[in-house]
Amino acid sequence: MQIKDVTNYIEQLAPLSYAEDFDNVGLLIGNYTTEVTGILVTLDTLEETVDEAIAKNCNLIVSFHPIVFSGLKKINGNNYVERVVLKAIQHNIAIYATHTALDNVNNGVSAKMGEVLGLENMRTLIPKKGIIKKLTTYVPFAEASNLREKLFEAGAGNIGNYDNCSFNVEGKGSYKGNENSNPTVGKKGELMFEEETCITVTFDSYLEGKILSALFKNHPYEEVAYEVVTLDNQNQNVGMGMIGELPSEMNEKDFLLFVKKAFKTGCVRHSELLGKPIKKVAVLGGSGSFAIKNAIRAGADAYISADFKYHEFFKAEKNILLADVGHYESEQFTKNLLVDYLNKKISTFAIILSEKSTNPIYYI
Repeated sequence: MQIKDVTNYIEQLAPLSYAEDFDNVGLLIGNYTTEVTGILVTLDTLEETVDEAIAKNCNLIVSFHPIVFSGLKKINGNNYVERVVLKAIQHNIAIYATHTALDNVNNGVSAKMGEVLGLENMRTLIPKKGIIKKLTTYVPFAEASNLREKLFEAGAGNIGNYDNCSFNVEGKGSYKGNENSNPTVGKKGELMFEEETCITVTFDSYLEGKILSALFKNHPYEEVAYEVVTLDNQNQNVGMGMIGELPSEMNEKDFLLFVKKAFKTGCVRHSELLGKPIKKVAVLGGSGSFAIKNAIRAGADAYISADFKYHEFFKAEKNILLADVGHYESEQFTKNLLVDYLNKKISTFAIILSEKSTNPIYYI
């Protein structure tokens, strides 16, 4: 098995096109064609993580956070990032990162947080825009059924709980080929009119290459007329954070103690207690202060995330209970998620969960 085989599986779970624009995801170090000897899954890639991979004969590290986030102008070993990169290269160890690509899937980081809390009826807190595309093409009426089916097989036409979705309009198309043309129907230089079907389907942006390949392979015309546009619609199944409900409501203090235990954290920083029961809970792994207003608008009684600054606790405005469990603590179960997923996909060798805690914060 090559690295590309492993990353293909990961990208079925967390397509790289789902990542935020600021992020740096994918294969950061290494070559896709390298044969895999073992896979080590971690939240962060530190020097000790690379040492662990060496000791366990793993030449691929699958990390949630990218070790290379911004550009490196020099690699001299002067800081921990440069030292990790140097050691990985010296020992032929590849590093792959998922980060916000995995944040944005509905069975990713935040969903795992919700699972730990036992939340029910979970849905995406901030649905993502700009990742739904629409294909419109024109095909002879007799060929429409076959082409439509091939587009569906490639992944087009999936909308929420429905698949094989398309819109079709019958009409008459015209064309005239020049002297270099080789028309499927008619003759070059002759104006032709053909009974055609206009087929429109939507698809996830990461499938564009596969969809267009199916279009060109199965369309009968020499020159395929088609349009691809990006829609402004939100994808309700992709985006940051999740919101769900506790099986039964809890008072605030019991809820905070429950959260502290569930996330194995040294402390929970929280906003003012409001004397209201907690039932509806929003969660978002990592730095999530940007979503406080979204949690309030969604009607959450409590919002669990990390890295809230002093003034950001004021944003609760007596509408919600904010709980900061710590950055590492909010994302700690992500590596378990990845190990469980890869173990289902790959049976040729064990997927190893890193034994090292990479949390840089300690409590006393």
